[in-house]
Amino acid sequence: MLEWITNTINSLGYVGIALLMFLENLFPPIPSELIMPLAGFTARATPDKLNVFYVFIAGLIGSVLGLLIWYYPGKILGEERLYAVADKYGKWLGISRHDLVKATRWFNTKGRNAVLIGRILPGVRTLISVPAGLSNMPLLPFLIYSTIGSAIWVAFLTYAGYVLEYQLVERYLAPVSKIILGILLVAFIVWVWRRKRRP
Repeated sequence: MLEWITNTINSLGYVGIALLMFLENLFPPIPSELIMPLAGFTARATPDKLNVFYVFIAGLIGSVLGLLIWYYPGKILGEERLYAVADKYGKWLGISRHDLVKATRWFNTKGRNAVLIGRILPGVRTLISVPAGLSNMPLLPFLIYSTIGSAIWVAFLTYAGYVLEYQLVERYLAPVSKIILGILLVAFIVWVWRRKRRP
């Protein structure tokens, strides 16, 4: 995964960064914790190709566009139909009914601030858009709160990658990438095993 992210950033530049961050919101297993630090580091290593400020803007745009993908299903489908979709197709998207319930409870306890805070918390940041849509939170406040939270997260990751030397990026991010791939592989094997056990 690390190599794929690096190649996408190197070949597509800002468009690739925005695309990766969009996909990171669409498919939670793709980690922004790898994308933006690598983008920040690449901006430092090749300043003639990438500007760190535009790297941040590209990541933010991709992130905000991606979160709208989860806002509208909640707004349009409603709770029960959305949970039914999660039960049927969630395994392909890396989400479950439990994930949606957890995000909804978080939103209900924190209100609109949950959108801002949730965009900074791994594991919640993608799915916090769903209860916002379910509760018919108006689009403009949703975008404002989400953009602020996303900006904090993207800026932190970009800066971390920008100030780290290559050896540190490779040392810390490469193992993370392998762990994530391992988890995805185990999850897939478990899913296949459960499917075979069902009558």
